[in-house]
Amino acid sequence: MQDALVERLSSPVPRYTSYPTAPHFNEGIGAEAYADCLGKLGRANRLSLYAHIPYCDRLCWFCACHTKQTLRYEPVEAYLKGLHAEIAAIGSRVSRDAPVTALHFGGGSPTLLRPDDMIALKARLEAGFTFATDAEISVEMDPNDLDEARHDALAAIGMTRASLGIQDFDPKVQAAINRIQTFEQTRGVVEAARARGVRSVNCDILYGLPYQTMETLAETVHAVISLMPDRIALFGYAHVPWMKKHQTMIDEAALPGIVARFAQMAMAAEMLVAAGYKAVGIDHFALPADRLAVAARSGTLRRNFQGYTDDQADALIGLGASAIGQLPEGYFQNMPATGEYLRRAEEGGLAVVRGYALTGEDRARAFVIEKVMCDFGFSFADLSARHPAFAPLIKGEAIGFAAADRDGLCRIEDGRFFLTATGRPFARTVAAVFDAHLASGRGRHSIAV
Repeated sequence: MQDALVERLSSPVPRYTSYPTAPHFNEGIGAEAYADCLGKLGRANRLSLYAHIPYCDRLCWFCACHTKQTLRYEPVEAYLKGLHAEIAAIGSRVSRDAPVTALHFGGGSPTLLRPDDMIALKARLEAGFTFATDAEISVEMDPNDLDEARHDALAAIGMTRASLGIQDFDPKVQAAINRIQTFEQTRGVVEAARARGVRSVNCDILYGLPYQTMETLAETVHAVISLMPDRIALFGYAHVPWMKKHQTMIDEAALPGIVARFAQMAMAAEMLVAAGYKAVGIDHFALPADRLAVAARSGTLRRNFQGYTDDQADALIGLGASAIGQLPEGYFQNMPATGEYLRRAEEGGLAVVRGYALTGEDRARAFVIEKVMCDFGFSFADLSARHPAFAPLIKGEAIGFAAADRDGLCRIEDGRFFLTATGRPFARTVAAVFDAHLASGRGRHSIAV
């Protein structure tokens, strides 16, 4: 019976790192609107920055990020000049009274930057924005890029969280996804980061990969647990070859089926909880004292384009090609093509080419969807207090869904809509119930488990 439920509820739906999701952004939102919204940020706002480095020195076939492979450093140098120009342009439009409380370097592979370039990039950010003294600084790391000089540079920029992509340690799986990375390499990076005072380490594991079995995944999870990372993300591999052509290098016949994927996820989750990690949302696990676990317990867990976070900033500024920002008025995305991004950045500093202006109904639905994804439910009273105009409509949808639910996914009790233990693995599918844009979307999505 459970197998049939998994197959029926695994239809492709968004990951809901935003609402509305990126396929609904439009070209009517551009640099002029972005500049106007940036100018409104001030003392009352807290800022989170995302700096995108869209280059890797190898291309992992499983990756769905916006990146490109380069074996030469010259394109990276040229890109950094444009990124510096954009930082200066945005910084000149944002009040220095608005503190930066979080900075995330993503990719691509930020750790392929030369040490001096890492330090120069952080200096440019500090020249453009005011950083809080306790700002969190996280960096996505590829162990194959790292050496002592780069570790020292990461310490010099004040990195507080190291985020390591592991995916799987099995050699056959690694060969199938073009991601060769030994356990010894990974352990060395964790030890080097901690030796330099890094307070938090995050590791990513993937299930649903080619040639992955319950046994090989269990070995990977056991190895990751031995490193005692503060956080572990357990993601399902998103096979989207229509969007990322390099994924055609993966043998689809070697991918586990939907039921096998679900079993892998459940087993890995059980292992992590048994090891003392607390489940956070649908795919994260954290040690009890970690800020992500604390946020989950206190009801302050958030979800944005980087996934689950304890970041409470009310404005996310995206920097770099394809980067997406979220300001109080809506979403803004930069030009994805690096060449055109550089031209726009170097000429005018702002490279936004599309976005979305939020309506009142969008805000109400975004609130509900985020609560479903983070807390597995929401209070009708809370919804009414925050979004009174649209609360009756959305409450009616929740009641209707619960009444029609024959699978035991959700319940309504004491004025609260919530997912049951059966429903929690399908939070994305339930969140989609409240997505008024989904039916009209042009985007294709990954399967829901």
